[in-house]
Amino acid sequence: MKQFACGDVVPSCGRTFAAPTEDDILTAVAGHARDDHGLIDTPASLVDQVRAAIRTA
Repeated sequence: MKQFACGDVVPSCGRTFAAPTEDDILTAVAGHARDDHGLIDTPASLVDQVRAAIRTA
């Protein structure tokens, strides 16, 4: 199981994610970034930051 805390990238955000794979985390985080942070396009640099912050549970 993989885990990600959005606060590791966006300090004011308390949203967390858990999913079986890194790809599942990235899909969920992209939706969250769009819906809650107003990002229409997710920059590659942000994807890299998220990947670096994903942990194995």
